[in-house]
Amino acid sequence: MTVTSSTPLETRPLGRTGADVSVVGLGTWQLGGDWGEVTEADAAAVLDAALDAGVTLLDTADVYGDGRSEQRIRAALAARGERPFVATKAGRRADPFTAEEYTPANLRAWIDRSRTNLGVDTLDLVQLHCPPPTVYSDERVYDTLDALVEEQAIAAYGVSVETVTEGLTALQHPGVQSIQVILNIFRRKPLEQLLPAAQRAEVGILARVPLASGLLSGKYSTDTTFAADDHRTYNRNGEAFDVGETFAGVPFEVGVAAAREVAEIAGPDVSTAGFALRWVIDQPGVTTVIPGARNVRQALDNVAAASLPPLTEGQLADLERVYDERIRASVHDRW
Repeated sequence: MTVTSSTPLETRPLGRTGADVSVVGLGTWQLGGDWGEVTEADAAAVLDAALDAGVTLLDTADVYGDGRSEQRIRAALAARGERPFVATKAGRRADPFTAEEYTPANLRAWIDRSRTNLGVDTLDLVQLHCPPPTVYSDERVYDTLDALVEEQAIAAYGVSVETVTEGLTALQHPGVQSIQVILNIFRRKPLEQLLPAAQRAEVGILARVPLASGLLSGKYSTDTTFAADDHRTYNRNGEAFDVGETFAGVPFEVGVAAAREVAEIAGPDVSTAGFALRWVIDQPGVTTVIPGARNVRQALDNVAAASLPPLTEGQLADLERVYDERIRASVHDRW
């Protein structure tokens, strides 16, 4: 059953930025690349549907389709004449991808390119895009970002991380306003230390990969295949980038079996994806969850998750059991 929403989306403050954003945002990796082809018309339709449904935060990056995602957002917003909060990311353009490439000149060039792509003088939020670990403690990087805030090239900055340790390191720097981290029913480690620490520091949390690259839609079987240019084909074992970005680092066959159990726990009257998104929304410290969408139906179903009731204690206990029995052992070495 598809759940629809007619009530306004809840909003929450994003760290100390002064912005209130919807608890369900829209991740736009799919609209740029690495998920199979999405046409200009389909991308525009997804953006319009999400914004019409009350989404006020869009998350993108300069490398999503080599800038295509940012450019598509610019086009969609120009046609609408409105300005939601747009969070982008910088740093994955580094070539070679090393900490040494995070120079003031490169950071400025990457950020200027995003300003052009998005058609703005000041970017709402720039997040370091899962850089090499030493970058999170490099004072020169933060000094450059502070200077860019002072120059009004960016309004605020944060980090996108692969590990809890990276997030905790970033929290030591007072200018960090947000942390983006993988969080879903199959990926729970941030709940232990990172989210409580971010709450204490008044730092926003953007929860990414909330559906484990679609596993938590409950629609896949072990026979499901994906296009050759879809990261769910070419990055299952971390061949191209961190394995956590694909199926949250869970082996596909394990995730399929676990997702079936999640669907049973959700019950017949709620979509598995909506149930999984509601779980993320309910976690203390989460500002917004940023699922992606390749079509209008997915975008609307994502928004509808905010209207679902919180999960019951019994459901939460059952989900923890699935995690303990299905997921924990299979991902220990990968994580």
